[in-house]
Formats: sequence, structure tokens, C-alpha cells
Amino acid sequence: MFPALRHLCHGMPPTPISYVGLVRRYLSWANEQRCRKLLEASTNRYRQEPVSAAVLVSLCSVAGVPAVLYTLRSSTMTGMHKGDVSFPGGKCDTCDRDAVATALRETHEELNLRLGEDCVWGVMKPLPDRRGLKVAPVLANLGPLEHLTLKPNSQEVETVFTLPISHLLQEENQGYTNFCRKGQYSYTMPVFLHGPHRIWGLTAIITDFTLELLAPGTYYRRTRVRATR
Repeated sequence: MFPALRHLCHGMPPTPISYVGLVRRYLSWANEQRCRKLLEASTNRYRQEPVSAAVLVSLCSVAGVPAVLYTLRSSTMTGMHKGDVSFPGGKCDTCDRDAVATALRETHEELNLRLGEDCVWGVMKPLPDRRGLKVAPVLANLGPLEHLTLKPNSQEVETVFTLPISHLLQEENQGYTNFCRKGQYSYTMPVFLHGPHRIWGLTAIITDFTLELLAPGTYYRRTRVRATR
């Protein structure tokens, strides 16, 4: 296991045992089947929709605690996304069959983690980034991180960290930024706080949509979101 990942995971504030037990159901077999069913129709539709990039929304568990895995892009990269919190992913290649293939290939290139399509639950609705390029979020469960060996590509990834789903679901860790145009309210974007790194932009929007899918009745989208970064 990547040492920095272990440090950051275990550096998070402890979650009450009773709450951990409640949250575990979000990665249960029953919830996975429910999510797969909801995503099945959209997966078939969005696999055919032209997209410019795809990311792997990486669910996992750390010491039995359900979590979401993020990467921090290297600050030495060129482009507007350097130093940003992201999901593993990148631009589509002509050799990629679809968005799922792009997300899995990019995850292998960034983390040296080779995953099969059996871990993929489905494809969520593609969202435009701030350049207007369509990005397809591919939802997958990596399983226990203790069973995996992550070797981040230092040219692309500065560090890897996880946040427990329980942390993301707690209101005190959820923030919002309001944007105005010409003096009038335009839209609100979610922000997730109090982790190793602030989660914002398109990554926060995808996290927002993921929590709504995983935890209906517990997590409610409270923002008028415009997909931008």
C-alpha cells in the first residue's frame, strides 16, 4: 500500500463505530445492485455519447471503512489542472473503446493499477468542464485498498488520499460557493472541506452526484449546480 495513502487515511478524525456500521451499507452487495440497475440504462446511453475525457470515481474501503479515493495532480504538470484534486482519469484515446476503457486505462497509467470492467458499476451523466469538454464519470469499487499496490506516476500524481464516505456525508464537512453575474446570483458549487485537501470544481460536483446515488434519503443535493471547473 502506498505509504502516503496509509498516512492520510489514518490521519483522518475517527468516525463513531455505530456510524461506520451505518455507512458500510453504501458499499453492500444490495446497494451495489441498486446502483448498477439505476446506472444500467444511462451507461448504455452514455457509452455512445461522444466525450472528451473520463474519470474513475473510485469507491474503496480502508480498514473496513467505506471511502472514496482521490488524487492530487502534480504541481509540475502543465495546464490549468495542475495541483488540483481529481479522480484518476484523462483524455480519451483513439484506441479506447468507450469511456469505461478510457477511465481504466488512465487509472493504470496514473496509479499502475490494472482493473477489470467487473469492478465498474456504471457510467454517470457526462459533465462539461470549464473548457466545455465533456467528462464521463465512471463509478467503480476498487475493494479493500489493503489488497492493492498503488504506484503513482510522479509525473502526473503528487499524492493519493482517501476520504471516508461518513466524512463526506457529514454536513459540517460540506460547503458551497455562490457565484454571481452582473450583480445577480447565478449558481452554486459544492465544496468538501476538512480533509487533507479541499475538494472543489468538477471533482466536487461528481462527488456530490455520487453521494446522492449512494445514499438516497441521507444525502441531499442542496445546490443549483452548473457543471464547470
